[in-house]
Amino acid sequence: MARLFLFADEAGDFTFNRNPNVSEFYVICTFTSDSCAVGEQLLELRRHLAWQKIEMGDFFHASTDRQQVRNHVFNVVSNANIEIQATIMEKSKAQPQVRISEHRFYKYGWHYHFKNSSNLYLNKLTELHLTVASIGTKRKKLEFEDAVRDVISQKITNKPLRVSFWPCHSDPCLWAADYCTWAIQRKYESGGRDVRSYNLIKAKITYEYDLWARGTIHYY
Repeated sequence: MARLFLFADEAGDFTFNRNPNVSEFYVICTFTSDSCAVGEQLLELRRHLAWQKIEMGDFFHASTDRQQVRNHVFNVVSNANIEIQATIMEKSKAQPQVRISEHRFYKYGWHYHFKNSSNLYLNKLTELHLTVASIGTKRKKLEFEDAVRDVISQKITNKPLRVSFWPCHSDPCLWAADYCTWAIQRKYESGGRDVRSYNLIKAKITYEYDLWARGTIHYY
């Protein structure tokens, strides 16, 4: 393998309390592939669904798509030539110094995600293109982008590296990353009860790590 594509998305929020509509977990999810074929297949799927007069949004987005659409998208993703990696962070177990700012928490998660999950593929490639779904306001986007670049550059020092931060709607491969992330988040937010979508991609998951699974202290 020479060139590897890595697409990334996150799920959850940066609110640290137990109020309603606040996520319990923050999930960083990536998938690797030696091509962008899954994106091309999703574009073709949109055209097919349009011919079927099935209602869709401006792009595939798991949390807002109808279940009928989700079924079609997961069929493509589950059969794609990809490998999925995920790091799960139970937010209430994050020590105060880890969540002193959104930037600190985000970088902490990316540090451990890339440090550990990349061992599965770094030795197989000569160059890497990482595409991350951009989030936050303009200022926060810059902070998050700097955080990811810093984390990646610490481990990749001798291979060509490209890092892009694009809106999720701009690249169909990011639609696939969104679906993978959503399925994994549903598993954890439901306490393992909602695994319907997770089970569809389970065979593609090569790394799934609950960062603070052994922790017993909840800080809120």
